[in-house]
Amino acid sequence: MPPAKSTGVPRIAPYGSWTSPITGDVVTGDSIVLYEVMVEGTDLYWTELRPAEGGRKVIMRRSADGRTAEITPKSFNARTRVHEYGGGDFLIADRTVYFSNFADQRLYRVDPGTAPEPFSPPGPYLYADGLIDRRRRRIITVREDHAPGEQNAHNTLVAIPTGDGPSRVLVEGADFYSSPRLSPDGTRLAWLSWNHPNMPWDGTDLWVAPVRGDGSLGDAVHVAGGPDESVFQPEWSPDGTLYFISDRTEWWNLYRWREAERRTEALAPMEAEFGRPQWVFRMSTYGFTGPQTIVCSFTSRGIWKLALLDVATRRLEVIDQPYTDLADITPAPGGVYFIGASPTEPSALVRLDLRTRRTEVIRASRRLTVGPGYLSVPEAIEFPTEGGLTAHAWFYSPRNPDVSGPPSERPPLIVISHGGPTSFSPGVLRFEIQYWTSRGFAVVDVNYGGSTGYGRSYRNRLRGQWGVVDVDDCVNAARHLAERKVVDGDRLAIRGGSAGGYTTLCALAFRHLFRAGASYFGVSDLLAMHRDTHKFESQYDQTLIGPWPERMELYRERSPVHYADRISAPVIFFQGLEDKVVPPNQSEMMVDALRAKGIPVAYVAFEGEQHGFRRAETIRRTLEAELYFYSRIFGFTPAGSITPVPIENLR
Repeated sequence: MPPAKSTGVPRIAPYGSWTSPITGDVVTGDSIVLYEVMVEGTDLYWTELRPAEGGRKVIMRRSADGRTAEITPKSFNARTRVHEYGGGDFLIADRTVYFSNFADQRLYRVDPGTAPEPFSPPGPYLYADGLIDRRRRRIITVREDHAPGEQNAHNTLVAIPTGDGPSRVLVEGADFYSSPRLSPDGTRLAWLSWNHPNMPWDGTDLWVAPVRGDGSLGDAVHVAGGPDESVFQPEWSPDGTLYFISDRTEWWNLYRWREAERRTEALAPMEAEFGRPQWVFRMSTYGFTGPQTIVCSFTSRGIWKLALLDVATRRLEVIDQPYTDLADITPAPGGVYFIGASPTEPSALVRLDLRTRRTEVIRASRRLTVGPGYLSVPEAIEFPTEGGLTAHAWFYSPRNPDVSGPPSERPPLIVISHGGPTSFSPGVLRFEIQYWTSRGFAVVDVNYGGSTGYGRSYRNRLRGQWGVVDVDDCVNAARHLAERKVVDGDRLAIRGGSAGGYTTLCALAFRHLFRAGASYFGVSDLLAMHRDTHKFESQYDQTLIGPWPERMELYRERSPVHYADRISAPVIFFQGLEDKVVPPNQSEMMVDALRAKGIPVAYVAFEGEQHGFRRAETIRRTLEAELYFYSRIFGFTPAGSITPVPIENLR
């Protein structure tokens, strides 16, 4: 299908009511989400999440002749639930693929031309981030034992034979583990660990231990890290040198461990981030093209770049390429694979030839079915916020070549508060944003204090200040744009999911700027979240709010559900009924409170959805329901046919 083209001279229509080719079907359409790139020999592997198949994750293989095949049959979903967010779903050894199946969380083996067979022992076990120990014919992996319960799950590093034999615990005692990495000669194992209340971007420890002849580990050596140093992605070079990323000097930079001297050294110190927040397993921002050469990615002021680093000379050469967001950096003979996105191109699995510097799209996340005239290109903005500080955001202006707003009007603004809250919103082409801008909305996607990509100090702004700093920055972003008269200050909405939903609800309860809000599986009661959420985040709130139970009253003071009487703006809630991160009662308590107060409120719940909607029909319905909701609040008629959503207390 060729991209939709402009119809000619723009007509005048109220903002929000514009006819757009970017429908809910286009947003979900034939789109996929690309993850986890791996290379073995001349074969390329990756996973793709398919909304059209109910959010199923499929392992794909592309051979040297360009043929692509699905490795996992339709009855399998290659996705682990470790930490609930997963990642590190599969691994490969001699074309045999090992993966975690979502339904039972057991590990399966699939050889070419055969059906998957389980080989991990049954039980309340979840696995992630594994590696093959070929010498000992086993898999070393993170295991999460859920027998003690969601908040008390027992995490270890274990070895599981690929044939017969019992599993063996290699490392235990810490609250969390990740990134087991075996040296090329198989004699040393490196890994990361951390303990409550830290999250991996707060403080982790990097360890190395010798592997004994019987497969057990000798005494471990502490290489780097601590409660106030975040270590990310340890990797062994082909010559057996250990590398890693650390933020010990404010920025996540690359380091090398001098094992004989028991010291570490920085390789390319700069005010840029080579790391990312470890929300999921097996994230990769660098790899080796040889013993002395690293291909790496780093971000500065929200833009990711690709580079080659000569570790002998410390020379960093930035590679010119069109993508501004880069993930899953995976070297291969003669090139490097990555998942890249830009402001004008959808995300794609890309190969870059390191000799010619040409890029080739291997697998696009979607077809570009609309012309460039309908796409709003994000503008990086900085704006003043509380305490004389500056915060960051991406601004998207309304854009549609067929329609213009009335000269006397300014567009309504949607403020997006991203999840995490320790996360980052990239300024790339996202059709869930273009859905709004092509209809006449302006959008500002706020990387509030606490977001990654701007150094540790910026990330630490949220310590003890969740529900304050994030709200201040979202409010000040909206005010900044209203004062510049590029948006209508009387038609401001705020939306967000998960932690972004919490920010949304706090902004509505504790500020009086926004006229409407949309909460996607948002936290409303910090006390309930502390009791109910899963282990990975069960003490995250102690960094974001304060010590528990000493500051219990502060948890209550920061909980929007206890201040629903202060909310005067209409709110729509979206919730997955199988969400274990933010259980449905969080949204339902808020809906009940607003219903009782007489505030316009809508609640849309989805069977079978968890934390983060994955099904195409769910995503489509939420967009259309949210648009309908805004149309009733802001007083415009949306284009096209939209199934109404019931709004209680709306007169």
